[in-house]
Amino acid sequence: MTWLITGGAGYIGAHVARVMADAGEDVVVLDDISAGIPERLPEGVPLVSGTVLDRELLDRTLAGHRVNGVVHLAARKQVGQSVEQPLHYYRENVHGLGTLLEAVVAAGVRRFVFSSSAAVYGMPDVDLVTEDTPCLPMNPYGETKLTGEWLVRAAGRAHGIATACLRYFNVAGAARPELADTGVFNIIPMYFDALTRGEAPLIFGDDYPTPDGTCIRDYVHVSDLADAHLAAARRTAAQREAGDLTVNIGTGRGVSVRELADLIAEITGRTEPAAKVVGRRPGDPARVVASAELISRELGWTARHDVREMVESAWQGWCLLHPEARSR
Repeated sequence: MTWLITGGAGYIGAHVARVMADAGEDVVVLDDISAGIPERLPEGVPLVSGTVLDRELLDRTLAGHRVNGVVHLAARKQVGQSVEQPLHYYRENVHGLGTLLEAVVAAGVRRFVFSSSAAVYGMPDVDLVTEDTPCLPMNPYGETKLTGEWLVRAAGRAHGIATACLRYFNVAGAARPELADTGVFNIIPMYFDALTRGEAPLIFGDDYPTPDGTCIRDYVHVSDLADAHLAAARRTAAQREAGDLTVNIGTGRGVSVRELADLIAEITGRTEPAAKVVGRRPGDPARVVASAELISRELGWTARHDVREMVESAWQGWCLLHPEARSR
């Protein structure tokens, strides 16, 4: 069968495209190249340049490539930007998804995997976040992801589509340096950026109710995340009847910001300037760690990489993109 991967030239999307292609799946990518890099794609994978808001393009792509299933990753994902531009985020993430699902239904596609986020949970006050933890998103980005889940499941039930919604926790690392994250929006590249500029990385608050006072998060290697997409895609492909699955993608292990800062200093060799503690950011929960029991049971998936491997691979990619980082 043939899978359409939307956003497949992006950081996560390119890893998913490579894992699926390497596993023998036929893959075609749709990407507007606003953040994607065509050179990330494996040789032989077709790239359609465009947006999921373009219904005519979607119809041509689904028919022309005889698509049987969709892995939908294309979305806007900066939390702060979503607060400043909620209308833009709802248009891109919700209306775009709706347009894609309309095209999917019209084309008779019966498998759909949706890229969701742990942002749907908001500030859960639990040791481990399960899929039954109440969803109370705190920003428009999280709202669009939760709305997207509702829309995917409703369309699946109404039109006989097997669906899977994957709630990512904190994604990091790279399968190879050239596939590294080029953005500076997540904590690991933000720390690399500060160290490259000779500035102290920032720790936002050290007075949380955690062992070292800093926030605890669950970090998952992007290669493991890509493997989870392949497992979910094959699960939907094997289903004879429509059904839905919603799972967390995390390790079940928490790492504090202080522990991460110390590890980054060790791996990069940049102990100076040391990380600097500043005031808390509004809305940061003390601890957000996934329960990975359901995905293990349903998909047979378990994370294989630890946080050291994430930081080491991310640093290799950062240095490829920023050669000055090594010489500093």
